[in-house]
Amino acid sequence: MSKVILSCALTGAVTTKKHCPAIPYTPVEIAEEAKRAYDAGAAIVHVHARNDDGSPTWAPATFQKIMDEIKARCPVLINWSTGGAGPMQERVHHLAQRPHIAALNMGSMNYAKWNGEKFAFNFVFANSFDDIVAFARTMNEHGVKPEMECFDTGHTNSHRVLADLGLIKPPFHFSFIMGVLGGIPASARHLAFQAEQVPAGSRWKVIGISREQWPLAMAALSLGGDVRVGLEDNFYLPNGEMAKSNGELVAAAAELVKLSGRSVASVDEVKQILWPI
Repeated sequence: MSKVILSCALTGAVTTKKHCPAIPYTPVEIAEEAKRAYDAGAAIVHVHARNDDGSPTWAPATFQKIMDEIKARCPVLINWSTGGAGPMQERVHHLAQRPHIAALNMGSMNYAKWNGEKFAFNFVFANSFDDIVAFARTMNEHGVKPEMECFDTGHTNSHRVLADLGLIKPPFHFSFIMGVLGGIPASARHLAFQAEQVPAGSRWKVIGISREQWPLAMAALSLGGDVRVGLEDNFYLPNGEMAKSNGELVAAAAELVKLSGRSVASVDEVKQILWPI
């Protein structure tokens, strides 16, 4: 796998401009960040929608506006979020807009952040098999490729249910989110174990949280995987400076790809990889 698919998670749903001034809120801001990411080498952008004040929203009209604004600026592949708070029905309406890809959470977990003295947040991230199958069915109905988000080892093997039901088709597309308290730790050894769990011919990428992003990106590149960066996951460049845009993070990832001896896949190449004829 000499080609590397670079993805960029543009905004997330929780962090604000107080945390990082470059976090985009509005459809125009998100689209401008998508263009910066695309220009730096990202073939896929992962998108949460927000209201203009930065609060999260599942409003289909907002997702449509984001899609229109992105398409007006660049041909990057669009990946909608479906995960987080809110009833399931609210979290699937926007799939009717037929993004190329949508994130599919593959299992439940304790989800927390511990600062050494107390929890910054602490909740159960519930994703039952009934919900997982329902999300996958809706993606199938709209011709959207599921990106199976795996926060722990059991999540990775849960793809077998979807395969048996015919709801996912090769090449399967996995994301390994690493570094969330309650999920799999952020280490190269754990990443190698995750990579061994996926069927041959699948595509997988690592999503490292915060400053773990860069060591995990290097590990993924050495193991033949792909990489996601972006302000949803991490604000900081490899040198420790806060990024001024998603484009800066993608550019840093593209440099790592070059140093690894591999090359960044174009949008057309990614289409051939994920949707082979």
